[in-house]
Amino acid sequence: MVNLNIAAIDLGASSGRVMLATYQVENQQISLQEIHRFKNQLNHRNGHDCWDLSYLEHEIITGLNKIIGKDIVLHSIGIDTWGVDYVLLNKHGEILGDSYAYRDARTEGIMPQVQQDLSKEKIYQKTGIQFLTFNTLYQLKAMMNDKPNWLEDVTDFIMVPDYLNYRLTGVLNREYTNATTTQLVNANTDNWDTELLDYLNIPVSWFGQIRHPGHKIGNWQQNDQIISVMSVASHDTASAVIASPLSDEYSAYLCSGTWSLMGLDRKQVCNDSHAMHANITNEGGIDGHYRILKNIMGLWLFQRLCTEHQITDIPALVQQASQEQAFRSVINPNNAVFLNPNSMVEAIQQYCQLHNQPIPTTTAQLARCIFDSLAMLYRQVAEELAKLQHHPISHLHIVGGGSQNTFLNQLCADICGIDVIAGPIEASVLGNIGCQLMALDQIHTVKEFRNIVTKNFPLKHFKFQPHFADSDFVKRKWQEFSQLN
Repeated sequence: MVNLNIAAIDLGASSGRVMLATYQVENQQISLQEIHRFKNQLNHRNGHDCWDLSYLEHEIITGLNKIIGKDIVLHSIGIDTWGVDYVLLNKHGEILGDSYAYRDARTEGIMPQVQQDLSKEKIYQKTGIQFLTFNTLYQLKAMMNDKPNWLEDVTDFIMVPDYLNYRLTGVLNREYTNATTTQLVNANTDNWDTELLDYLNIPVSWFGQIRHPGHKIGNWQQNDQIISVMSVASHDTASAVIASPLSDEYSAYLCSGTWSLMGLDRKQVCNDSHAMHANITNEGGIDGHYRILKNIMGLWLFQRLCTEHQITDIPALVQQASQEQAFRSVINPNNAVFLNPNSMVEAIQQYCQLHNQPIPTTTAQLARCIFDSLAMLYRQVAEELAKLQHHPISHLHIVGGGSQNTFLNQLCADICGIDVIAGPIEASVLGNIGCQLMALDQIHTVKEFRNIVTKNFPLKHFKFQPHFADSDFVKRKWQEFSQLN
């Protein structure tokens, strides 16, 4: 029996993993093993929040060496990360400046300035990307406003996963799905928009040709092994969508983690005025598809709560939250005050006070507030997506680490009035593996891979309770939530 050993490196904003997948070719079975897990966190440097990419590179190589140390022959490697963040290189391939993180405050006030110069409608029609203060477009504008003294030495702009691939292979590759998160890629040409680059006064020469995933970038050599490094859907959400076993054409996905990303898998860009006003994004996928989705602040609020209150038993806190009074206090998780506050607890309490709501004081009350608010926001986005596809959403597939929160899954089903299917948990890792299998010519379509995922990983079903979703209580709370900003 032929087995392929594949290393999937999955980096998030709070942690990273090196996973080993063994794929049995004949029966299409996938087994996963976590080889190495490590923290990822913001470093405060020169007054800014930054990433430590040399540390991440070290941890990646540590994980790969652990695999090789087990006398396992690796057939390929792939890396996926978060979106929007980038590095600038000089002609020697060295990083210039700091590797800023998207939560850094330097982009405050930049987005309105750019929209005034270019018009919101023009930017959206070109890129189809939602307006978020930390999009790469605004990060680069902030940099150009500052005019760092090393600017003339820049030769290459690349996204974070492309940089990590470069460190392994020595080859520069601009991967499509992550590039689209920049708000600099023209949705009609799938290439960099030169008018936007001209506006930024940035040379086109910094930006190489964008390539779609599913091919070999180069090799990483260690000891006597020469291992292929593959271009995967390097935006973790794009990888997660590949592994989302959508039930039918009207199903939506919800990638639940630090961020929650709810959307549709479509062949056409949706960049009309309705989509723009709903702040819907059209990020690149594979097989010529687009991810029509919306960013939701997600479990970031809950993660920060657990950090501030030093919670280690997460399931116990979720259980306690489920026993608290429902919808006692609700917030809009997408409000900018929750992006990166000094204290998430204080930010939630101040928001509730400002909106004349009971102030949650206990950890369980705060957690319940977050879960109730996320469920309401999921409903709001689900209704926006239903309008875009001119059809109600038939099923909501919750994938990623957040799919393990059975309380939130059921709450989401009940508030949205949609049956929820949870799993797989390791969606980003699996999508990463799926792209590598395509590059290895083992599978050929996303549909084929989704069937393999369904065969190998059990899914959990949560049916909505109509009497709850249609109750006067929920209707009243929904109206209250809809008034929040």
